[in-house]
Amino acid sequence: MDRLIYLDNAATTKTAPEVVDAMLPYFSEYYGNPSSVYSFASQNKDEIIKQREIIAGALGAKSNEIYFTAGGSESDNWALKAAAEAYRNKGNHIITTKIEHHAVLHTAEYLENQGFEITYLDVDENGVVKLDELKAAVRPETILISIMFANNEIGTIQPVKEIGEIAKENGILFHTDAVQAFGHVPIDVDELHIDMLSASGHKLNGPKGIGFLYIRKGVKIRSFIHGGAQERKRRAGTENVPGIIGLGAAVKRAVCTMSERSGKEKELRDYMIDRIEHEIPYAKLNGHRTNRLPNNVNFSFRFIEGESLLIMLDMKGICASSGSACTSGSLDPSHVLLAIGLPHEIAHGSLRLSLSDETTKEEIDYVVDSLKEIVDRLRGMSPLYEDFIKKQNK
Repeated sequence: MDRLIYLDNAATTKTAPEVVDAMLPYFSEYYGNPSSVYSFASQNKDEIIKQREIIAGALGAKSNEIYFTAGGSESDNWALKAAAEAYRNKGNHIITTKIEHHAVLHTAEYLENQGFEITYLDVDENGVVKLDELKAAVRPETILISIMFANNEIGTIQPVKEIGEIAKENGILFHTDAVQAFGHVPIDVDELHIDMLSASGHKLNGPKGIGFLYIRKGVKIRSFIHGGAQERKRRAGTENVPGIIGLGAAVKRAVCTMSERSGKEKELRDYMIDRIEHEIPYAKLNGHRTNRLPNNVNFSFRFIEGESLLIMLDMKGICASSGSACTSGSLDPSHVLLAIGLPHEIAHGSLRLSLSDETTKEEIDYVVDSLKEIVDRLRGMSPLYEDFIKKQNK
């Protein structure tokens, strides 16, 4: 392979060099267990406190509201399961949406089997929650609203502040899965009335296997892992010190570069969208045109199978996806694309391209030129496309 163009940053990102450098000493030099009493180990405890403060500062939160986890999926599970258990005496109703990550949807299904009632809200054609339907879904027994900050497939950013206001007015907890948004767009938990927030290190040039759950002080939530006093007795287990150091370094980097990085990504994103829309017929942009993540491009190409498209892109050194990496082995069309109203046959031809601050205009041009060639080739082998063109020419 002559070249590699990585446009699957929504699945994972490259760990930044400065993040790796920050982590390395904690594998073999400062390897003490933070729970030990001697100074060699307690210095690691001090470093964990520093990283907690960095992360809290990025959210406008307090450091004692940040709980380290193994990643976004664990954080989502913790938020839903522990809140459901803690507030069960108040009610058994939870509201979420049909376009959540499966870490939320499958946890919601689990809770249904435990006797909880779940309302799965529809979204509009851009993937945006309808606030009037959210208000209508609220009941006296509603204890939790869990709606993602930005969708991992189509990039649409939700009206988080308005959702938070609805939750606050009704005395309901508001959790948001911010795995795709944190470090990419500004977030202030007080301004947005967020009670719990999930995030993951490897989505913002940090290491894999580390994330956090923000839990607002005063929220009554149970321990998720029992066995020790770590994370203020809410998540037992020896802390992942290198991972926490790496997460803190990644967050610091993301905050410092956010404005410049998002500006560059938006410019390239819009350039790519414009080229695809003007040069590839029967291509549909998925997600909100402007109110979307800075680095997200998602298209559906009619008369195309997404799997074939991905394989041929890979042969040209282009890494992309058809949706969430967590469902890459599934033959079913994306639940997100079905939820925004795409028919199965069009949803099957979807492509997600997610940029980074290292992506160049030259790479975008190469990808779009390759896409044009591949789409034309695949449609040339499609009897459905042939029939469609014949009907168009009549």
